[in-house]
Amino acid sequence: MTQVVGVVGLGVMGSAMAANLVAAGHTVIGFDTDPRRRSSAAEAGVRIEDSAGAVGATSEIVIFSLPTQSALADVVSQVAAQAREGLLCLETGTFPLAAKTAARDVLAASGIELMDAPVSGTGLQATDGALVVFASGSREGFDRAGAVFTAIGRSSHYLGDFGNGSRMKYIANLLVVVHTLAAAEAHVLGMAAGMDPATVQRLAEDSTGSSRMFEIRGPMMVIDDYPPAGRLDLLVKDAKIIKDFATGAGSPTPLLDAALEVYRRASAAGMGDFDGAVLCRHLETEAGLER
Repeated sequence: MTQVVGVVGLGVMGSAMAANLVAAGHTVIGFDTDPRRRSSAAEAGVRIEDSAGAVGATSEIVIFSLPTQSALADVVSQVAAQAREGLLCLETGTFPLAAKTAARDVLAASGIELMDAPVSGTGLQATDGALVVFASGSREGFDRAGAVFTAIGRSSHYLGDFGNGSRMKYIANLLVVVHTLAAAEAHVLGMAAGMDPATVQRLAEDSTGSSRMFEIRGPMMVIDDYPPAGRLDLLVKDAKIIKDFATGAGSPTPLLDAALEVYRRASAAGMGDFDGAVLCRHLETEAGLER
């Protein structure tokens, strides 16, 4: 079943989801505050509107793929003011639960449903339609969005009450943050030991010590090239949210705490706009290594 799907936020993740929805045969309507992103999305077959509110007014389902809590609050206000009752919105980002709950309540007052549906994956996985969706909210909303989830991801999971999607995303992203640093640390040890990075990558992937982050980000480390598929500064933002949530839950996070300090140093060194795999370059610098 094809639908009219809006996408508000056409950055790395949003533009990839929009393109995959177009490829799946959906009518896709989009908006972003950046004119370059609007132009690029239009070339991919997305019909561009002049505001987030206009996207909501003309769509059956709207995906939010936004960078900040303030952007989410602004978009939700616009959509609530213009969209028709019965609209289903999917919030796919990583934000504190309080921000998502506030957005849900604003939309509900206008008869609009919001699902908490963060996605797990990098920009490269988004391009490949290989995201994993952690959806929470009503079962009816999950079923209604099924064709959308199929277009953007390799799997989608219904987790029940609103907020459980974010809780699962915090757990998954804790592993992403820690394992990305572990992959960088392993590669820098290999370089310091005089090993060929490509050999280290190939053999470590075949070992019991491998991880999805080693498999996804390790090849970037091998060639020292870090396109912004999942920017380091976004991982820092996520790590802070996860840390706050874990503190509130009374859960210790010794590895996350240690990793976050390294991420902050790399960001302060000007690496924040590169993919998180750039931690390898940062550790090379700290070790005084040159390729």
